[in-house]
Amino acid sequence: MTVIDGAPTGSDQVLDRDAATLAAHVRDCEATLAALPPKPARSPAEQAVADGVQHTARRLRARFLHDHADGVYHRLTGGLSDRLRIRELAAAAATEFPGLVPTEEQIAEELSRPQGEKEGREIDQGLFFRALLRRPAAGTHLLDTMLLPTPRALSLLPEFRATGQVDLGSLRLERRSGAAYLTVCNTSALNAEDNGLIDAMETAVDLALLDDEVGVGVLRGAEMTHPRYAGRRVFSAGINLKKLHAGQISFVDFLLRRELGYIAKLVRGLLIDDDPGAWPRRTRDKPWIAAVESFAIGGGAQLVLVFDHVIAAADAYFSLPAAQEGIVPGAANFRLTRSVGPRLARQVILSGRTIRASEPDARLLCDDVVDPREMDTAVEQARQRLDNPAVGVNRRMLNLAEEPSNAFREYLAEFAAEQALRLYGEDVVDKVRRSWAREEPV
Repeated sequence: MTVIDGAPTGSDQVLDRDAATLAAHVRDCEATLAALPPKPARSPAEQAVADGVQHTARRLRARFLHDHADGVYHRLTGGLSDRLRIRELAAAAATEFPGLVPTEEQIAEELSRPQGEKEGREIDQGLFFRALLRRPAAGTHLLDTMLLPTPRALSLLPEFRATGQVDLGSLRLERRSGAAYLTVCNTSALNAEDNGLIDAMETAVDLALLDDEVGVGVLRGAEMTHPRYAGRRVFSAGINLKKLHAGQISFVDFLLRRELGYIAKLVRGLLIDDDPGAWPRRTRDKPWIAAVESFAIGGGAQLVLVFDHVIAAADAYFSLPAAQEGIVPGAANFRLTRSVGPRLARQVILSGRTIRASEPDARLLCDDVVDPREMDTAVEQARQRLDNPAVGVNRRMLNLAEEPSNAFREYLAEFAAEQALRLYGEDVVDKVRRSWAREEPV
């Protein structure tokens, strides 16, 4: 199949024929799986059979998507006229192309099981999104779609405009002095991220960007109730490994949505005009400040890399324990080198080096290091500096130069596949099991 200006040409009959062939093969594979005991009860030989049929099915899916990714996306989006977010896109693909990705029912069943007892159907979603993001037309359209405001944010916008505050459960949003303050309140888990917090974060980022009275956004952690840090503010402990062990961390709704949703919006802003010829621009973005207290671990350290101004308490630290956890640290591999250089990036990601705010190298990750008692003052001073129209346009141009959208798309394509595979790696499952057994918060 060839592509001209994003629209696939060639015969839809070929797409339908190959889709039918794929569906038939996958049905055979599913029948073999269904005849086996549940995963925890399988013998090594039975698990080898399961692994074999899953591998066969994935090779068939990969070949089909290699040949037809543009045609698949074109059909699912009505010729690029419909905007489907990643969850909607996966559901539509399961209906339109049986066997290509798991159904919503299959994913719901997977999420009801501990991570180590799942079949790994989310790997097929990773394969699917890798193929779409690899294609310039489909991938760009999908990235733009994920920059649209969420329905939840649009429904809450009148309340936020009227009152200047919204309680999102694990996150509080307040407007004060022309700034939107996002305070993460997952207090019993040291602000570790889970599916619910990702939804709250994207909603809050949308509201801050949509509200005309907001000029700057500020992200900060609330005071903790966790006994080890009771009364202290914590920025982020990264992914919630307890929930990962329990099978409650979703590949699409957490791992992909996080990168393509609220973090992408922090960098690129909201898509507010779907017209490619819109003037003066299609997106709305604003400067962002991060106030890092106690620590920014894993996903918290990833966040630091996209903020325009980072203030760290003098007793805080940063770490990306990717090698220890066994997963890919989001887009940190894409962004960290430009901040700290290749050698330090490898020390942090591959060897688990922790960087304390008191170290000289910390100035590669943060702009100011202050006494914890002076954080409020430092945030206010930064807010005043960044609340400037010239700051907005220049941060936009800096982000364009540092992170071209095509480079980000190509990275995310490979991330989709690699992270899906890592999510089901035996070492990862063992790590989160041991962390859960020790009752670690993250």
